[in-house]
Amino acid sequence: MNYQEVIEKIEHLPHLHEKNDLSYIRKILHKLNNPQDKVKTIHVTGTNGKGSTSYYLSNLLQKAGQKTGLFVSPYIMKFNERIQVNGQDISNQELVTGFKQVSNAIRDIRRQDPGFNLVTFEFEVALAFWFFAYKKCDYAVIEVGIGGEHDKTNVIVPEVSVITTIGLDHEKIIGPTIQDIAHEKSGIIKKNKPLVLGNIPSNVRDILLSKARLEHSSVYELGKQFKVQSREKIYYHDSDYYEFNLRPLVESYDIAVSLKAFSLLGFRLPKIAVEQAINQTQIPGRYQILNETPLIIADGAHNIQAVSNLLTFVRKHTSGQLHFLIGMMKDKDLQEVFALFKPNERIILTRIDYPRAAEKKDFPLNIQEKSEYISDYRQAFETAKEELNADDTLVITGSFYLVGAVLNYLEGN
Repeated sequence: MNYQEVIEKIEHLPHLHEKNDLSYIRKILHKLNNPQDKVKTIHVTGTNGKGSTSYYLSNLLQKAGQKTGLFVSPYIMKFNERIQVNGQDISNQELVTGFKQVSNAIRDIRRQDPGFNLVTFEFEVALAFWFFAYKKCDYAVIEVGIGGEHDKTNVIVPEVSVITTIGLDHEKIIGPTIQDIAHEKSGIIKKNKPLVLGNIPSNVRDILLSKARLEHSSVYELGKQFKVQSREKIYYHDSDYYEFNLRPLVESYDIAVSLKAFSLLGFRLPKIAVEQAINQTQIPGRYQILNETPLIIADGAHNIQAVSNLLTFVRKHTSGQLHFLIGMMKDKDLQEVFALFKPNERIILTRIDYPRAAEKKDFPLNIQEKSEYISDYRQAFETAKEELNADDTLVITGSFYLVGAVLNYLEGN
């Protein structure tokens, strides 16, 4: 088999089982000799910020001399980004090898259980854990897919659990209320293992603290045991004090959470090494600058909380006209998201060729009326870019799928 065949086979697996539990992933991991237990892990969930936090943690661990795996989703430009070791994507050949390992394990299980199969995300999780054990990683930072308790990554006993934020997203799967979402995300809290909390709304904080008490998990909260400020720089302090290059406010929360989680692992690094690890971290599809003049930014914000944070940042730190190229999934809270935009902000709507991608008719009627719709995202990007003045800003946002498509287009892929 070649790389492309492997990707097509993984992505064409079913996406749901009849029952939403962890029995399938546990069965395949057992057949693979439980690779998830052979590497120390940090488990990261949250409505927003879990990807950024995972990247920061990975870089800190590498700076400490640890061979570090990283599992994140979704990928931005290429599938291989989802599984990394020491900042390097899994190679095409390693992906083929891992696919064969997991496929052989499925074949062996089917001898006793002919109907056994994995959904796409389970296959990816099993492949990642196999790869981290195969590469003899010291640590692996594991980003949750959706939720927590029922997420297919929730088969580990991590050294530290991290919950970055709680907000509304994926309500049809883990909602509908923010309290339901908090209960689901609290499922990664493990017995006698520390928990780091980021910017958690007060109306769900007690849900997480109650679960932590039940599990005898010590809790470290942003704003209490550790603090961060964002002015001309980012300032972090608990028992240590660090200064970092300015990033958006929400990124300062992710930096703070990753630093606290890292400190709980017992590593000690010189101040300059910590600051370098954070400042040098580049997070794909997060406030990613594609052009300086005029300013073009790509950010995969795809829910109310993330879009609100993005708008606050670009309005504060840019001048000139704001232009937005937006493509979203039709199952998102489109009405609420577009209510965040101001009348003088120019919006071009687009879509990628993906079943969940919103078409023109899916967007709120008032947004359809005031916005231009160009179905081909490449044409939409070129149109948006052509109309920029030197001091204007174009923001490509609404989904990681759109961001990834535009980035690949710019790379000629």
